[in-house]
Amino acid sequence: MTVRSQMLRLLAQEDINFLLTNRIPRRLLTQFIGWFSRIERPLVRDLSIGLWQFFSDLDLREAKQAQFRSMHDCFIRELKEGARPIDTRPDVLVSPCDAIVGACGTIADTELYQAKGFPYTLEDLLGDRGLIEAHRNGRYVTLRLTSSMYHRFHAPHDGRIDEVIYISGDTWNVNPIALRRIEQLFCRNERAVVPLTLAASGERVTLVAVAAILVASIRLNFLDASLNLRHRGRNVIVCDASFRKGDELGRFEHGSTIIVFAPHTFTLCDHLREGASIRVGEPLMQMLRD
Repeated sequence: MTVRSQMLRLLAQEDINFLLTNRIPRRLLTQFIGWFSRIERPLVRDLSIGLWQFFSDLDLREAKQAQFRSMHDCFIRELKEGARPIDTRPDVLVSPCDAIVGACGTIADTELYQAKGFPYTLEDLLGDRGLIEAHRNGRYVTLRLTSSMYHRFHAPHDGRIDEVIYISGDTWNVNPIALRRIEQLFCRNERAVVPLTLAASGERVTLVAVAAILVASIRLNFLDASLNLRHRGRNVIVCDASFRKGDELGRFEHGSTIIVFAPHTFTLCDHLREGASIRVGEPLMQMLRD
């Protein structure tokens, strides 16, 4: 067994992984990594990206650029034109990001799951009465982005965004190990609630971008500033932005999770299974026929 294999096997042990990624000063480490990842000195950049590749399955062959100014520049990389074909069927919501599918299914009134045996509610996550009613008994899909994935996210359908709700919070890791141990984890972490009003039907589809340790910064292309740990409490940011399906909405400044909510008039696509991989533009949910 190689040294790399031994180290990855050690880090995969649940107790060690949880200790290393959660029982540390999470906010301070997150702020430090945010600063460190932007250092543009070639030695720092090359060592950082090299270590990242050593500990993950980072694949840069689809990246639009071949050289990066910093680790941060590599992390928020764009992809080559055509790398993510978009399903154009009008009755289909597509995945907004590359991800591994987590908990998904039907919302029981306002209750759903982050992992088996760990429920949370729309009230605690969204904090907005209108959105709670829009998604009561609706559908949801949890999409987890790993560190090596493409970290920009896109519109799941044609629509308009007229406000963003930013809720400050903690920076717990959002990997499956933490989701099986920390109750209401998504409701504790920093998050941006992004409601999209569909152009065709006027229904609401909502993306909740949840930040995590080493992340804690969410950039939305239609807002003037990044949403990060400098903000406090609950902030409602009014905007007016229209998008076509597949248009880029923003990016995580490091990786995390997006939870997609849709009304009960949608159903999950048949291929969706917990643990499956999905990419931007692939079918996620489909409108129920009358």
